[in-house]
Parts: sequence; structure tokens; C-alpha cells
Amino acid sequence: MQIDPFEIAITDRELDDLRRRLRATRWAPATPAPAWQQGADPGWLGELAAYWADQFDWREVERRLNQLPQFLADVNGQTVHFVHRRGAGNVPGFKPYPLVITHGWPGSFCEFRALLDELCDPAACGADPADAFDVVTPSLPGFTFSPAPAQAGMSAFQVADLWAALMRGLGYRRFGAQGGDLGAGVSIALAARHPHAVDGVHLNFLPSSYEPAIDAARQPLTPAEHDYLREKNDWAALEGGYAHLHSTKPLTVAAALNDSPLGLAAWIGEKFRAWSDCGGEIERVFTKDELLTNISLYWFTQCIGPAMQMYWENRLQPMRFAAGQRIDTPVGFARFPHEINHPPRSWLERTFNVVQWSEMAQGGHFAALEQPALLAAEIRRFFRPLRANVQ
Repeated sequence: MQIDPFEIAITDRELDDLRRRLRATRWAPATPAPAWQQGADPGWLGELAAYWADQFDWREVERRLNQLPQFLADVNGQTVHFVHRRGAGNVPGFKPYPLVITHGWPGSFCEFRALLDELCDPAACGADPADAFDVVTPSLPGFTFSPAPAQAGMSAFQVADLWAALMRGLGYRRFGAQGGDLGAGVSIALAARHPHAVDGVHLNFLPSSYEPAIDAARQPLTPAEHDYLREKNDWAALEGGYAHLHSTKPLTVAAALNDSPLGLAAWIGEKFRAWSDCGGEIERVFTKDELLTNISLYWFTQCIGPAMQMYWENRLQPMRFAAGQRIDTPVGFARFPHEINHPPRSWLERTFNVVQWSEMAQGGHFAALEQPALLAAEIRRFFRPLRANVQ
């Protein structure tokens, strides 16, 4: 497998074009509605656009991102961009444990920077140096610097095959997987398709397409499961319009968002507010620079369309399990209070071997960015008994 170092290098021409487009925004007429009730608030968008055009320092962001050890690999004909940060320290009898972490939408590899510090150099964060990880954080095909697949069919299951090959190519015979959002689906698929390589899976989200086989006579739904399914359906009706568009008409939405940086910021920024533990004040949790780093990566790589394509593919290959089908790989789950869904443990245990379950005190959908120390502690605790497989 060919692996080459990679650095981000956005041209001055691309930066100038972005600023020109922002300054020439044709603003949608305001509607008589409370802020955020009908989507992205125009007042907040105006402030963000002005900051993006006149104050946001992409060159400094680019410099900091390029401090991450980034690479491009040819994995079975698919180019994959990834960060590969090795664990610090040399503890006798312990090696850093290999872990692949997968992002989702509307995130990207940049949301893991603080989490990498916690996992790769735990001693520097006040944790046990024996808990160090070698962390690989690939960009999903079609996201940021991983080009879109040349052929259709790249669902979470096919991405899992790529990740397994990537980890083998990096010299890891056995490893763990972690993920939220789309990355949770990829991590589950890794355990399902590559059980002899994956020691354990830690999740902070359950894919909405996950369906265990239900034998109502032998194991009827519990009251908590009934409540969860009702809440999930209610959420999809009021908040899931974006996913329905992504999974049914991605090219139509992409035509607009790929041409308008303000539209892209509205589409992504609204989700960071709605899905995070911010109490309705988005910048209580995320700075403008953090938001715009991620949005700019989507803009400069023109990846919004290819990113949405994965919703289409996952709709065609949902995460459904047949009667009697189980995944024996150990699973850990961190349930954050402001996540977009809250499955009960029993719902996962219908398919998965759940060995660790944690009710988190705070945090939402973007756990690695919102609460990196809390998430890292859960990941360390989950994989600690599995480290013997790499010693």
C-alpha cells in the first residue's frame, strides 16, 4: 500500500474567491419568526459571514492543521486521507494501542485535535501513560481530502473494508474502533465484517438505521424501547429533513451548497447549534474559528455533495440485523445527554455484546469537540482490558 505525507495548501486564489462570494451574498428576505425557529438565524449568519470574510485567518488554521501528521494512502484503489498520530511515552510492558476513529457529518478530521492530545499523550493530560494510543483518523471517502469514490456503493460496510485494509497496511494486526454519527456505523461494520481484527468498538452514537431483529413473542419491546422508537420518529419528523434530502436528492442540495459559502455555513452551522450541548447559544461551546475551520474544509474541498452521497448509500444498505444475528465483539457506549437520540441499553443488547455503558454528565453530538476529556476517559477505560492483544 502506497502512503505519502500530505499537507494542506489552499491557494490565494481560492481564498480571494471565498471572500468575494461572502461579500456578494444575496440575503434571503427575513421572515417574522423567532431566532432559530425556522432554521439558521439570519442575524447570527450575518456576523459569521462578516467574520469569515474579514477576520478569519485561514493561513493560521492551515498552519495548525498541518502540525497533524497527515497522509494519503491508496487503499484498494481508493485514495484515503488520514491523520496518524502515534502514542507518546515508553512504558515498560505497554505499547500504544492502535485505534481507528471515524468522524461523521457535518464533521471532519479537524474535530479530533483535542481528543488526539488526550489519547496519544495521556501523561500530558494527567492520565496514565500506559493508556496511550496510536490513533488513525481517516477522512471518509468524499469528505475533505479523501476523494469521492469512483463507483457507487460506498456505504458504511465498504468503508469498513477500506479501514481494515488501511490498518493492516499501517502494520496493525489487531485494533479498536471508535465513532459517532456516520463513524458509528463504520465502527459497527468493522466489527461485523472484520471480527478477527477488531478487538472492541466504542460508540457515542447509534445509527438511526440500526434495527435488531424483533421476536415479539420471545422478547417483546420494553417500555423504554417503545419510548425510544417513538422519540426517534418524532425527531425525524421535525428535525430530520436534512437527512431525507441527503439520502434521496443529494445532487439537488449540493448544487446550491457548493456554490454558496453562506448557504454551506447555514446548512452546517445550524446543526452544530441544534445537536450540541450549547443551550441554544452556539458560541458558548464552539468558537467562530472552530466552526469556520470545519466549514472552510468543506468549502475548499467542494465535498458537500460527495459527503451527502454516503447518506444515499447507507439508505440502500441500512444497518439491519437478521434473527439470531449478533456481534460478539465487545461494545462500549457513552450516552451523551444532548445527543440527537437516546437508545436504551436493551436496544443495543439485542444485537451487541455491550460490556460498558456510561451516562455522560454533559455533551452532545460532537462529543470529541465538546467534551474531549470526558470522551477520552471513556475510551481509555473501555480499551484498557483489551490492550493485552497488542502487547
